[in-house]
Amino acid sequence: MNVVSLVGRPNTGKSALFNRLVKKRVAIVFDQPGVTRDRVTRETELGNRKVMLVDTGGIAFDRRVTHDPLDAETRAQAALAVEDSAVCVVVVDAREGIAPLDAEVIQRVRESGVPCLIAANKCDTADDDWRAHEFARFGLPVFATSAEHGRGVAALVEAVVQKLPPVNEEEAAAKRPLRVAVVGRPNAGKSSYINRLLNAPRVIVSEIPGTTRDAVEVPFAIGSGPEARRYLLVDTAGMKPHTQMSKTSVDNFSLFRSEQAIAEADVVVLVMDPVLGPTLQDKRIAGKILDAHRACVVMMNKWDVAQEQGLTETKATAALRAMMPFLNFAPVVYCSNKSGYNIRRTVDAIDVAAASATMKISTGMLNNVLVKAAKKTLSPMVKGKRLKIYYGLQVSTNPQTIRLFVNDPKLVTPAYLSYLEKNIRARFGLEGAPLRIFCKARARTAAAPGARGGRTETPVPEESGS
Repeated sequence: MNVVSLVGRPNTGKSALFNRLVKKRVAIVFDQPGVTRDRVTRETELGNRKVMLVDTGGIAFDRRVTHDPLDAETRAQAALAVEDSAVCVVVVDAREGIAPLDAEVIQRVRESGVPCLIAANKCDTADDDWRAHEFARFGLPVFATSAEHGRGVAALVEAVVQKLPPVNEEEAAAKRPLRVAVVGRPNAGKSSYINRLLNAPRVIVSEIPGTTRDAVEVPFAIGSGPEARRYLLVDTAGMKPHTQMSKTSVDNFSLFRSEQAIAEADVVVLVMDPVLGPTLQDKRIAGKILDAHRACVVMMNKWDVAQEQGLTETKATAALRAMMPFLNFAPVVYCSNKSGYNIRRTVDAIDVAAASATMKISTGMLNNVLVKAAKKTLSPMVKGKRLKIYYGLQVSTNPQTIRLFVNDPKLVTPAYLSYLEKNIRARFGLEGAPLRIFCKARARTAAAPGARGGRTETPVPEESGS
């Protein structure tokens, strides 16, 4: 997919323009230099073309402006974005006029050989459009735009589309990639994991907590052509406990983006430290995954360090299941970003979880499981009555949802519902996929005596004497 990058010096409105083009608040917009560090990407349509739109940090940071210890890494990410681009849009601040850093950005983009044009941003009214003409001295097409109000954006998009290369077969046949959110506490190894998968420094890694701020989307593929397995890895900011969060808006935005990434994901990878074990914050993050009903894989990172301290997979798994029983459906993979141990297995586990979340369950096979479960174990008596299950069916996937038609939903106990879930999982697998079971009272329709067409439903049989 063609890449369109937005580049420029700090605080010109790149992130605001990015959000305007994708028609969604994805990148963090805040009146502070250096907020964006990694490349923030989003698949979107410009005109009639599918593109990967990229928001970057400043390509020519002046540390005296940003005061950011990671400015060198941010510049490197922006430079890599330019290299990958089919078209670059240099975003400038029309109200401030030409700054030395603007000239430096344009020079660097020109040296890359990538087609580029200039978006003179913050031309909020027609009276401001004259300010854009100053940038014509660079010999590039200039468009007076306002990311905040949407002025001039349509003309900018049309010009970008015209500079894109012709549509190729792979772009036309590309399917929606599997969206995988990588979440966890700060410094758990989320960014390192993505860099290890890609074997490239795609996201910034640092010992400084809070390095990642946005939810950074990274395309990833295994194989090529129509049969390729395509993924969109989403690196998220470390989710801190509320008591440790600072009062800055950037931290609040980062937490919101992480929660949003969980809600939008097909599969969530929860990265944990096996030496520390499941912390209270790990449980809170797992709770957010459950609340969003997302498929999940637990990734125990830094396993090489854990082994040096005498930990085994058997002991670690037993402790995890005991402390987080609500996540027992999720597979656990022990790996090491540093050595590469079991990294490929994490991708296999993601594929299994995604397949489980979208599995179609035959109504006949499902009811066969329910029949056997009811024969094996009776439902408990509640106020002298016993639950009767007439039939069940799958009503949706991702999340897996099953509806049971029963005589009275009030007779369902959590323990018996858990028993039914275990039987369903034992038959269909569903590893990594949450399973929701809802009970509904069967509608009772009385047919006239001797009338034709009356339908009688037989409940799932119970043992004699029930």
